[in-house]
Amino acid sequence: MLAPGMRRTAQREMVYNTIVRLAGHCTAEEITVELHKDRPGFPRSTVYRALEALTASGSVYAAHLGDGPTHYELASGDHHHAVCQVCGGVMHIQEELVHELEAHLEQGHGFKPVRTEVLVVGVCDDCSRNPVPHPSRRRMIDPHHRH
Repeated sequence: MLAPGMRRTAQREMVYNTIVRLAGHCTAEEITVELHKDRPGFPRSTVYRALEALTASGSVYAAHLGDGPTHYELASGDHHHAVCQVCGGVMHIQEELVHELEAHLEQGHGFKPVRTEVLVVGVCDDCSRNPVPHPSRRRMIDPHHRH
């Protein structure tokens, strides 16, 4: 849902709804390609302006997942990820684990976290077992999946 108080425009709603349709973790380029399916002339610059406004309002989170373009997802408060450097798959890291880390920093070191973003880069289970390139679109990795 678009953030309260945000000026609603048709373009912002289209970009937001496209992120919903793509299930998040999509790039501006992927959003543009998806929008062009129904609206071939939809300007790329409008996508970027809408993403900037949606991010500034807190409706969308811009995830910088290692190298490469920024990926966008709906704002949920949980922005902790493990990213496979082979296939680009993304796994959300459980918030409880991050809270444990924050508590350790505060109790053990007197460091009071204000904002925490965790990014772990590695190789997912599928890629470690079968190092064949996957499609370029990032996929969600099931954190409970083990062969």
